[in-house]
Amino acid sequence: MKLSVIIVNYNVLHFLRQCLRSVENAKRNIAVEVFVVDNNSVDGSVAMVRHEFPWAKLIANKDNVGFSKANNQAIHQAQGDFILLLNPDTVVEEETFSRIVGFMEKHPDAGGLGVKMIDGNGRFLPESKRGLPTPMVAFYKIVGLSSLFPHSKRFGKYHLKYLDNNEIHQVDVLSGAFFLLRKEVVEKIGGLDETFFMYGEDIDLSYRITKAGYKNYYFPGTTIIHYKGESTKKDSINYVVVFFNAMIIFAKKHFAKKYALFFSNLIRLAIMFSAGLAIFKRLVARVILPVVDFFVLWLGFLLIAPLWENYRFGPDDWFPDYYLTTVVPFYALLWVVALVYSGGYDKPLKVGNVLKGVAWGLLVLLIIYALLPESLRFSRIMLLFGSVWGVMSLSLIRLAYHKSGLPSFTPEKRSSTLVVGDQNDLEQVERIATNFGDVKHIVGFVLPTDNQSDRALGNINNINEVVRINGVNEIVFSSQSLAAKDIIRLMIRLGEPGLKFKIASQDGISVIGSSTIHSLDDVYSVEVNAINRPYNQRFKRTFDIFLALAFLILSPILAFTVKNKPGFIRNSFAVLLGRFSWVGFAKTTRLHELPPIRKGVVNTSMLQKRQSLSDDILQRINVIYAKDYRLINDFAIVFRLWKHLGN
Repeated sequence: MKLSVIIVNYNVLHFLRQCLRSVENAKRNIAVEVFVVDNNSVDGSVAMVRHEFPWAKLIANKDNVGFSKANNQAIHQAQGDFILLLNPDTVVEEETFSRIVGFMEKHPDAGGLGVKMIDGNGRFLPESKRGLPTPMVAFYKIVGLSSLFPHSKRFGKYHLKYLDNNEIHQVDVLSGAFFLLRKEVVEKIGGLDETFFMYGEDIDLSYRITKAGYKNYYFPGTTIIHYKGESTKKDSINYVVVFFNAMIIFAKKHFAKKYALFFSNLIRLAIMFSAGLAIFKRLVARVILPVVDFFVLWLGFLLIAPLWENYRFGPDDWFPDYYLTTVVPFYALLWVVALVYSGGYDKPLKVGNVLKGVAWGLLVLLIIYALLPESLRFSRIMLLFGSVWGVMSLSLIRLAYHKSGLPSFTPEKRSSTLVVGDQNDLEQVERIATNFGDVKHIVGFVLPTDNQSDRALGNINNINEVVRINGVNEIVFSSQSLAAKDIIRLMIRLGEPGLKFKIASQDGISVIGSSTIHSLDDVYSVEVNAINRPYNQRFKRTFDIFLALAFLILSPILAFTVKNKPGFIRNSFAVLLGRFSWVGFAKTTRLHELPPIRKGVVNTSMLQKRQSLSDDILQRINVIYAKDYRLINDFAIVFRLWKHLGN
């Protein structure tokens, strides 16, 4: 056996399927065995591998044992002269395996090898080649000097950006996403260090290879796609802690004691700084626009009130001093709240939601105005002026954000999709999109060869023009008509900001997108997430809080109407604190297929008269509730299951 390929999977079924398809094509000209080690996935990955890829040697763990231990399980069984650790979120070229093995056979000093990696948008991934994170290298990265001077040989050693991406180099560290090992080296230095649960194990392995007298090579003779799912979590506190703690383990293991202590303290400072920065960034991102809106609305009254006062009432002051300092801020705050519930801050920002928010805010203010005593009714016309100012100024703010090009505030363009394939591929993509409710504007298809067709918009030679003329912002490649290497070349050739790439699987089941392996946003799938839409989340949470407060206030009376009185009080506090919702899903083994919501005190299955319901029926009830969420339904369920609110 020449090569053993090991793929560790955890809940990325669609990407694993695509990875195995590319592996199947790449192993045709070389003796290869393939291991899939599943870390207790709950997305059907194990069944998929058994059914669709019976040639793969499957190791199905009952627990998530981590990346290192899972790889070692397969390494112990591997028979190949070389061992390839491969991520499931990758696509390899047809010649990848033969080329990397050929390189290793010509370079007996090579203990490890990595290749050129690009992300789902065709951009080079700098972790394809890295330097050893010594204390100083880590320090330069933590303080940002490596980002400021990426091509400096002193400050840029972490990602080695001063080395040509298209030339072979001897490097310190290779990526665990694609890590080729010589079997005899593994037997000499041992497998992956299982102290590293996730992250850092590739650095440790690379370092042990060089300590054993072998070399690590960066080999750009073949290119792979790495969707790089962890990129979506780089701002999360959990990622920061796990990643940097892995660095501490590495330092304590390999550095001298005094350097390890320095490195550990440096890393702990980095954890606190990064965690604080992540929290600050999230907080600012959430509140900056509402705060701006609040002060802009207030400013409008400050400008308009004196003008209206002078025009309508003459030089004498009409409004009391506290009108602009107390009453108007209340108006602005109420309008901001109305904007929140009208989707005024949902991404992408939409002017239509501003109109709705200002209108609802004005309606509420007019109702309050009508209920106030005469002494507090200052001016109805000022409310109208304020609403006009709000619509104009807040809409202009949204347009300014849009023009700024900031991705968080840029409205999503209508998807104009181009298929690279033939007529059958076009119909397959249309069928997938239609079956799964994804309405897309497919402009047509281009042939993957230099042939001509009256039905095609063009061919591979003029695809750039087709993209430009038709305003294409999404390209779907058919893996049935194009080889993986051709897809990769086209992605690199066509890659530009705003252009997304997807790959239609050969089996016609799915279309894989480029954003992240931890989200199904770019995989056409059944939409059962209406309950998870931002405005539904807001209204459901507000409903829960309002009801919990009302129940606690009236608990001396209401507690006598439920079966479990202490439980009723306890549940009210739990809902108020966000641990529960009044209404949730029935418990099934397939909750992972539904949008994540808080556990419910009661659920819709409790309305059924039958005491015992199958898992399928419970899941069907959950899907109906999730797909067609209505706040009135929650109210009706709580009312009908009143006696069970203490359960």
